[in-house]
Amino acid sequence: MTVLLAMILDAIFGEPKWLWDRQPHPAVLMGRLIGWADRRFNCGNNPWDRGIAVMALLVAGAMALGGAIQALPGIWADVIGGAILLAQKSLVDHVRAVATGLRHSLDAGKQAVAMIVGRDTADMDQAAVSRAAIESAAENFSDGIIAPLFWFVVAGVPGLLVYKITNTADSMIGYRTPRHEQFGWAAARFDDLLNLIPARLTALLFVATKPNLWKFVPISKDANLHRSPNAGWPESALSRGLGVALSGPRAYHGEWTEFPWVNATGRREANADDIDQSIRELWKAWAIALGGVLLLTVLCL
Repeated sequence: MTVLLAMILDAIFGEPKWLWDRQPHPAVLMGRLIGWADRRFNCGNNPWDRGIAVMALLVAGAMALGGAIQALPGIWADVIGGAILLAQKSLVDHVRAVATGLRHSLDAGKQAVAMIVGRDTADMDQAAVSRAAIESAAENFSDGIIAPLFWFVVAGVPGLLVYKITNTADSMIGYRTPRHEQFGWAAARFDDLLNLIPARLTALLFVATKPNLWKFVPISKDANLHRSPNAGWPESALSRGLGVALSGPRAYHGEWTEFPWVNATGRREANADDIDQSIRELWKAWAIALGGVLLLTVLCL
């Protein structure tokens, strides 16, 4: 019942601006903690060992905090905590903003998509902006909704918090850069591990919205071409469902990178209508996940 209520509250209320303009969101607090740990411990000798130790402490702290929340009487602390750390409505709102921006102007679309992707956006055309928004929808549905939901179901609030602190750490220090390749190794690898099942589950949810997809598409083939061991699964499934090619070449910090295409035979001339369709697919997949949680809830009563 706890997970079910958290999903519904998140879908209805999302992240109320009036609240998070006044108080730092828990994800912001996690980011501040990880940033401090990066500045304090990512120095001197043995950054690899230091990074492992930092991740171990972050995970232990998340487990302890989650256990304390779960020990509170009643279910509402768990429900509210879960609703805050799931992000369905927030994701939909951010992706929809790109489609709305594109319908106003290309510049407005680029400004909106820059809020949800890390690549360079200055030289994007409408198709590139649209594909970037759809990719973000697929990947963030996996690691912003399905993965935390999965660990919430499996391990309660401690599992949810462990996932969120790990995913936040990966997004901040889990990069193969001179500064973070060793220090962020543990964060990146643990995040890969925690997303292993949820990423594939997300692909199954997208497929379930169009069951005949399995007859035509070996999704795993494209997923394994992706630079990420996990992100390729939701991207491959959603791209095939929309008939749009995703991933492909793009620029980061002024450097052009030739990534392979996911669903290379799909349309590359995506537009705002395709973004809208991706949002509909997100809600369909979310509804199937909600049905699964409802079934588990009934079986556990």
